[in-house]
Amino acid sequence: MKTSSMGDVIHTLPALTDAKSACPGIEFDWVVEDSFAEIPTWHPAVSNVIPVSIRRWRKEIFKTIGSVEWKQFRTQLRKHHYDLVIDAQGLLKSAWVARLVKAPAAGYDKHSVREKLAALAYQHQYKVPTEMHAVERIRHLFAQALDYPKPEGKGSYGIDRSRFCSVTQEATNVVFLHGTTRHDKHYPEEYWKQLAETLTARNIRVRLPWGNKDEKRRAYRIAGDNPNIQVLPKLNLNGVAGVLAQATAVVAVDTGLGHLSAALDIPTVSLYGPTSPLLIGAYGENQIHLCAKDCKPVEYVADPDIFSPLTTDLVLEALQPLLPPSESVAC
Repeated sequence: MKTSSMGDVIHTLPALTDAKSACPGIEFDWVVEDSFAEIPTWHPAVSNVIPVSIRRWRKEIFKTIGSVEWKQFRTQLRKHHYDLVIDAQGLLKSAWVARLVKAPAAGYDKHSVREKLAALAYQHQYKVPTEMHAVERIRHLFAQALDYPKPEGKGSYGIDRSRFCSVTQEATNVVFLHGTTRHDKHYPEEYWKQLAETLTARNIRVRLPWGNKDEKRRAYRIAGDNPNIQVLPKLNLNGVAGVLAQATAVVAVDTGLGHLSAALDIPTVSLYGPTSPLLIGAYGENQIHLCAKDCKPVEYVADPDIFSPLTTDLVLEALQPLLPPSESVAC
Protein backbone atom coordinates (compact mmCIF):
# COMPACT_ATOMS: atom_id res chain seq x y z
CA MET A 1 0.00 0.00 0.00
CA LYS A 2 1.46 3.31 -1.16
CA THR A 3 -1.33 5.20 -2.77
CA SER A 4 -0.05 8.77 -3.14
CA SER A 5 1.41 11.29 -3.72
CA MET A 6 3.68 10.99 -6.77
CA GLY A 7 6.86 11.58 -4.78
CA ASP A 8 5.78 9.11 -2.08
CA VAL A 9 5.04 6.45 -4.66
CA ILE A 10 8.42 6.95 -6.33
CA HIS A 11 10.15 6.84 -2.93
CA THR A 12 8.87 3.27 -2.49
CA LEU A 13 10.61 1.83 -5.55
CA PRO A 14 14.06 1.29 -3.95
CA ALA A 15 12.48 -0.88 -1.24
CA LEU A 16 11.12 -3.18 -3.95
CA THR A 17 14.58 -3.37 -5.49
CA ASP A 18 16.02 -4.40 -2.12
CA ALA A 19 13.32 -7.00 -1.60
CA LYS A 20 13.74 -8.49 -5.08
CA SER A 21 17.46 -8.81 -4.51
CA ALA A 22 17.02 -10.47 -1.10
CA CYS A 23 14.10 -12.68 -2.15
CA PRO A 24 14.47 -13.34 -5.92
CA GLY A 25 11.10 -15.07 -6.28
CA ILE A 26 9.07 -12.36 -4.57
CA GLU A 27 6.20 -10.68 -6.42
CA PHE A 28 4.26 -7.56 -5.50
CA ASP A 29 0.81 -6.27 -6.30
CA TRP A 30 0.59 -2.54 -5.63
CA VAL A 31 -2.46 -0.54 -4.55
CA VAL A 32 -2.01 3.03 -5.79
CA GLU A 33 -4.11 6.06 -6.75
CA ASP A 34 -5.27 5.70 -10.34
CA SER A 35 -3.52 8.93 -11.36
CA PHE A 36 -0.14 7.36 -10.48
CA ALA A 37 -0.87 3.83 -11.70
CA GLU A 38 1.79 4.01 -14.41
CA ILE A 39 4.65 4.29 -11.91
CA PRO A 40 4.56 0.80 -10.30
CA THR A 41 4.50 -0.82 -13.76
CA TRP A 42 8.03 0.44 -14.34
CA HIS A 43 9.48 -1.84 -11.63
CA PRO A 44 10.19 -5.49 -12.54
CA ALA A 45 9.07 -6.79 -9.12
CA VAL A 46 5.48 -5.57 -9.62
CA SER A 47 3.10 -8.13 -11.10
CA ASN A 48 -0.21 -6.27 -10.86
CA VAL A 49 -1.31 -2.73 -10.18
CA ILE A 50 -4.60 -2.24 -8.35
CA PRO A 51 -5.84 1.32 -8.89
CA VAL A 52 -7.71 3.03 -6.08
CA SER A 53 -9.50 6.39 -6.06
CA ILE A 54 -9.52 7.34 -2.39
CA ARG A 55 -9.07 11.03 -3.15
CA ARG A 56 -12.30 10.99 -5.13
CA TRP A 57 -14.19 8.42 -3.05
CA ARG A 58 -13.80 10.18 0.28
CA LYS A 59 -15.75 13.17 -1.08
CA GLU A 60 -18.85 10.93 -1.25
CA ILE A 61 -17.94 8.06 1.04
CA PHE A 62 -21.44 6.64 1.60
CA LYS A 63 -22.29 6.75 -2.09
CA THR A 64 -18.96 5.08 -2.89
CA ILE A 65 -19.39 2.12 -0.53
CA GLY A 66 -22.59 1.08 -2.29
CA SER A 67 -21.25 1.57 -5.81
CA VAL A 68 -20.29 -1.00 -8.42
CA GLU A 69 -16.82 0.57 -8.61
CA TRP A 70 -16.26 -0.10 -4.90
CA LYS A 71 -17.42 -3.72 -5.18
CA GLN A 72 -15.10 -4.28 -8.13
CA PHE A 73 -12.20 -2.83 -6.16
CA ARG A 74 -12.86 -5.13 -3.18
CA THR A 75 -13.12 -8.11 -5.50
CA GLN A 76 -9.78 -7.25 -7.09
CA LEU A 77 -8.16 -6.94 -3.64
CA ARG A 78 -9.32 -10.46 -2.75
CA LYS A 79 -8.73 -12.05 -6.12
CA HIS A 80 -5.34 -13.47 -5.12
CA HIS A 81 -3.89 -15.00 -1.99
CA TYR A 82 -1.29 -12.75 -0.38
CA ASP A 83 1.25 -13.73 2.24
CA LEU A 84 1.55 -10.18 3.57
CA VAL A 85 0.29 -6.65 3.09
CA ILE A 86 2.83 -3.88 3.70
CA ASP A 87 1.36 -0.45 4.36
CA ALA A 88 4.20 1.90 3.45
CA GLN A 89 1.87 4.92 3.65
CA GLY A 90 1.13 4.87 7.37
CA LEU A 91 -2.16 6.75 7.16
CA LEU A 92 -5.66 5.84 8.27
CA LYS A 93 -6.83 5.64 4.65
CA SER A 94 -4.12 3.17 3.66
CA ALA A 95 -4.51 1.15 6.86
CA TRP A 96 -8.25 0.89 6.17
CA VAL A 97 -7.58 -0.49 2.69
CA ALA A 98 -4.96 -2.87 4.07
CA ARG A 99 -7.57 -4.39 6.37
CA LEU A 100 -9.75 -5.22 3.38
CA VAL A 101 -7.16 -7.72 2.17
CA LYS A 102 -7.37 -11.23 3.60
CA ALA A 103 -3.74 -11.31 4.73
CA PRO A 104 -1.74 -10.14 7.74
CA ALA A 105 -0.70 -6.50 7.56
CA ALA A 106 2.68 -4.97 8.38
CA GLY A 107 3.45 -1.33 9.01
CA TYR A 108 5.14 1.22 11.20
CA ASP A 109 4.60 1.08 14.96
CA LYS A 110 2.79 3.89 16.79
CA HIS A 111 6.06 5.78 17.35
CA SER A 112 7.04 5.63 13.68
CA VAL A 113 3.75 5.91 11.78
CA ARG A 114 2.47 9.19 10.36
CA GLU A 115 -1.02 8.77 11.88
CA LYS A 116 -0.82 6.85 15.17
CA LEU A 117 -4.22 5.17 14.93
CA ALA A 118 -3.17 3.53 11.67
CA ALA A 119 -0.79 1.26 13.63
CA LEU A 120 -3.80 -0.50 15.18
CA ALA A 121 -4.52 -2.06 11.79
CA TYR A 122 -1.21 -3.91 11.62
CA GLN A 123 -0.58 -7.39 13.03
CA HIS A 124 3.14 -6.76 12.55
CA GLN A 125 4.48 -3.38 13.70
CA TYR A 126 8.02 -2.14 13.23
CA LYS A 127 9.97 0.72 14.70
CA VAL A 128 11.67 2.87 12.07
CA PRO A 129 13.52 6.11 12.90
CA THR A 130 11.56 9.19 11.86
CA GLU A 131 14.57 11.42 11.31
CA MET A 132 15.83 9.63 8.19
CA HIS A 133 14.94 10.25 4.56
CA ALA A 134 11.61 8.82 3.39
CA VAL A 135 13.30 6.39 0.98
CA GLU A 136 15.44 4.97 3.78
CA ARG A 137 12.44 4.67 6.10
CA ILE A 138 10.57 2.57 3.56
CA ARG A 139 13.65 0.45 2.89
CA HIS A 140 13.93 -0.20 6.64
CA LEU A 141 10.24 -1.12 6.87
CA PHE A 142 10.44 -3.63 4.00
CA ALA A 143 13.64 -5.18 5.36
CA GLN A 144 12.04 -5.81 8.74
CA ALA A 145 8.69 -6.94 7.38
CA LEU A 146 10.31 -9.42 4.95
CA ASP A 147 13.16 -10.39 7.29
CA TYR A 148 16.31 -9.53 5.37
CA PRO A 149 19.19 -7.17 6.22
CA LYS A 150 18.73 -3.76 4.64
CA PRO A 151 21.45 -3.30 2.00
CA GLU A 152 24.12 -0.71 2.67
CA GLY A 153 24.54 2.25 0.38
CA LYS A 154 22.08 4.27 -1.65
CA GLY A 155 18.96 2.54 -2.85
CA SER A 156 18.22 1.83 -6.51
CA TYR A 157 14.86 2.67 -8.08
CA GLY A 158 15.13 -0.35 -10.39
CA ILE A 159 13.82 1.47 -13.47
CA ASP A 160 15.27 0.68 -16.87
CA ARG A 161 15.67 4.16 -18.31
CA SER A 162 16.09 2.83 -21.85
CA ARG A 163 12.39 1.95 -21.97
CA PHE A 164 11.64 5.68 -22.22
CA CYS A 165 14.29 6.62 -24.76
CA SER A 166 13.31 7.13 -28.37
CA VAL A 167 15.43 6.10 -31.34
CA THR A 168 16.20 9.74 -32.08
CA GLN A 169 18.74 11.09 -29.62
CA GLU A 170 18.01 14.55 -28.25
CA ALA A 171 20.68 17.25 -28.44
CA THR A 172 21.91 18.83 -25.20
CA ASN A 173 18.84 20.10 -23.38
CA VAL A 174 17.71 21.18 -19.92
CA VAL A 175 14.17 20.47 -18.75
CA PHE A 176 12.50 22.98 -16.42
CA LEU A 177 10.03 21.36 -14.00
CA HIS A 178 8.32 24.60 -13.05
CA GLY A 179 4.90 23.36 -11.89
CA THR A 180 3.91 22.77 -8.29
CA THR A 181 0.77 23.12 -6.17
CA ARG A 182 1.68 25.83 -3.65
CA HIS A 183 2.45 29.40 -4.68
CA ASP A 184 5.35 29.73 -2.24
CA LYS A 185 7.00 26.62 -3.76
CA HIS A 186 7.12 28.24 -7.20
CA TYR A 187 10.47 29.56 -8.38
CA PRO A 188 9.92 33.16 -9.59
CA GLU A 189 8.84 33.30 -13.19
CA GLU A 190 11.31 36.06 -14.03
CA TYR A 191 14.11 33.85 -12.71
CA TRP A 192 12.99 31.03 -15.00
CA LYS A 193 13.13 33.46 -17.94
CA GLN A 194 16.67 34.53 -17.03
CA LEU A 195 17.80 30.91 -16.73
CA ALA A 196 16.27 30.07 -20.10
CA GLU A 197 17.84 33.06 -21.84
CA THR A 198 21.31 32.25 -20.46
CA LEU A 199 21.13 28.60 -21.47
CA THR A 200 19.74 29.14 -24.95
CA ALA A 201 22.35 31.85 -25.61
CA ARG A 202 24.86 29.01 -25.31
CA ASN A 203 22.95 26.72 -27.70
CA ILE A 204 21.43 24.63 -24.92
CA ARG A 205 17.81 23.83 -25.65
CA VAL A 206 15.23 24.34 -22.88
CA ARG A 207 12.14 22.11 -22.71
CA LEU A 208 9.01 22.94 -20.71
CA PRO A 209 6.42 20.31 -19.76
CA TRP A 210 3.13 21.29 -18.15
CA GLY A 211 0.21 19.57 -16.47
CA ASN A 212 -2.65 22.08 -16.32
CA LYS A 213 -3.80 25.34 -17.89
CA ASP A 214 -1.94 27.57 -15.42
CA GLU A 215 1.31 25.68 -16.01
CA LYS A 216 0.77 25.83 -19.75
CA ARG A 217 0.34 29.61 -19.64
CA ARG A 218 3.45 29.95 -17.47
CA ALA A 219 5.43 27.79 -19.89
CA TYR A 220 4.50 30.01 -22.81
CA ARG A 221 5.39 33.14 -20.85
CA ILE A 222 8.81 31.67 -20.01
CA ALA A 223 9.36 30.68 -23.63
CA GLY A 224 8.31 33.98 -25.15
CA ASP A 225 9.41 34.04 -28.78
CA ASN A 226 12.69 32.20 -28.16
CA PRO A 227 12.99 29.44 -30.81
CA ASN A 228 15.31 27.38 -28.60
CA ILE A 229 12.67 26.97 -25.89
CA GLN A 230 10.15 24.20 -26.53
CA VAL A 231 6.79 24.15 -24.80
CA LEU A 232 5.86 20.48 -24.89
CA PRO A 233 2.37 19.10 -25.62
CA LYS A 234 0.25 17.67 -22.80
CA LEU A 235 1.87 14.40 -21.72
CA ASN A 236 0.97 11.50 -19.44
CA LEU A 237 3.54 10.21 -16.92
CA ASN A 238 5.10 7.86 -19.45
CA GLY A 239 5.45 10.78 -21.85
CA VAL A 240 7.06 13.04 -19.25
CA ALA A 241 9.39 10.19 -18.26
CA GLY A 242 10.43 9.96 -21.92
CA VAL A 243 11.29 13.66 -21.96
CA LEU A 244 13.24 13.43 -18.71
CA ALA A 245 15.09 10.29 -19.81
CA GLN A 246 16.56 12.25 -22.74
CA ALA A 247 17.40 15.37 -20.73
CA THR A 248 21.01 16.39 -20.18
CA ALA A 249 19.98 17.96 -16.88
CA VAL A 250 16.88 19.16 -15.08
CA VAL A 251 16.02 22.16 -12.92
CA ALA A 252 13.04 21.44 -10.68
CA VAL A 253 11.00 22.97 -7.93
CA ASP A 254 9.77 20.80 -5.04
CA THR A 255 7.38 18.66 -7.09
CA GLY A 256 6.61 15.04 -7.81
CA LEU A 257 8.20 15.21 -11.24
CA GLY A 258 11.47 16.21 -9.58
CA HIS A 259 11.42 12.83 -7.82
CA LEU A 260 10.72 11.16 -11.15
CA SER A 261 13.82 12.86 -12.58
CA ALA A 262 15.87 11.48 -9.67
CA ALA A 263 14.39 8.01 -10.17
CA LEU A 264 15.54 8.07 -13.79
CA ASP A 265 19.03 9.08 -12.63
CA ILE A 266 18.95 12.42 -14.44
CA PRO A 267 21.30 15.09 -13.04
CA THR A 268 18.96 17.56 -11.36
CA VAL A 269 19.15 20.83 -9.48
CA SER A 270 16.16 20.97 -7.12
CA LEU A 271 15.04 24.30 -5.65
CA TYR A 272 13.58 24.52 -2.15
CA GLY A 273 11.96 27.57 -0.59
CA PRO A 274 9.50 26.86 2.24
CA THR A 275 10.31 23.14 2.33
CA SER A 276 13.41 21.19 3.33
CA PRO A 277 15.07 18.40 1.32
CA LEU A 278 16.40 16.60 4.40
CA LEU A 279 13.54 14.10 4.77
CA ILE A 280 11.81 14.19 1.40
CA GLY A 281 14.28 15.76 -1.04
CA ALA A 282 15.09 14.31 -4.46
CA TYR A 283 17.01 11.09 -3.74
CA GLY A 284 19.66 9.62 -6.00
CA GLU A 285 22.92 10.21 -7.79
CA ASN A 286 23.78 13.66 -9.19
CA GLN A 287 20.98 15.33 -7.21
CA ILE A 288 21.81 18.86 -6.09
CA HIS A 289 19.60 20.61 -3.53
CA LEU A 290 19.54 24.40 -3.31
CA CYS A 291 17.72 25.91 -0.34
CA ALA A 292 16.70 29.56 -0.50
CA LYS A 293 17.05 29.93 3.27
CA ASP A 294 20.76 29.07 3.00
CA CYS A 295 21.46 31.88 0.52
CA LYS A 296 22.64 35.38 1.36
CA PRO A 297 19.88 38.03 1.49
CA VAL A 298 19.50 40.29 -1.54
CA GLU A 299 17.93 43.71 -1.89
CA TYR A 300 15.78 42.69 -4.82
CA VAL A 301 12.49 40.98 -3.89
CA ALA A 302 11.00 38.45 -6.28
CA ASP A 303 7.60 36.74 -6.14
CA PRO A 304 7.35 34.54 -4.15
CA ASP A 305 9.75 36.51 -1.95
CA ILE A 306 11.08 33.42 -0.16
CA PHE A 307 13.06 32.61 -3.33
CA SER A 308 14.58 36.08 -3.76
CA PRO A 309 18.02 35.03 -2.40
CA LEU A 310 18.19 31.97 -4.67
CA THR A 311 19.23 33.94 -7.73
CA THR A 312 19.77 32.60 -11.23
CA ASP A 313 23.54 32.99 -10.78
CA LEU A 314 23.44 30.45 -7.94
CA VAL A 315 21.32 28.03 -9.95
CA LEU A 316 23.61 28.35 -12.97
CA GLU A 317 26.65 27.73 -10.79
CA ALA A 318 25.08 24.49 -9.50
CA LEU A 319 23.94 23.46 -12.98
CA GLN A 320 27.30 23.95 -14.67
CA PRO A 321 28.96 20.68 -13.48
CA LEU A 322 25.96 18.71 -14.78
CA LEU A 323 26.41 19.88 -18.36
CA PRO A 324 28.98 18.69 -20.93
CA PRO A 325 32.24 20.67 -20.58
CA SER A 326 31.86 22.31 -23.98
CA GLU A 327 28.48 23.66 -22.95
CA SER A 328 29.22 25.00 -19.49
CA VAL A 329 27.40 28.18 -18.62
CA ALA A 330 28.99 31.31 -17.28
CA CYS A 331 27.60 32.55 -14.00
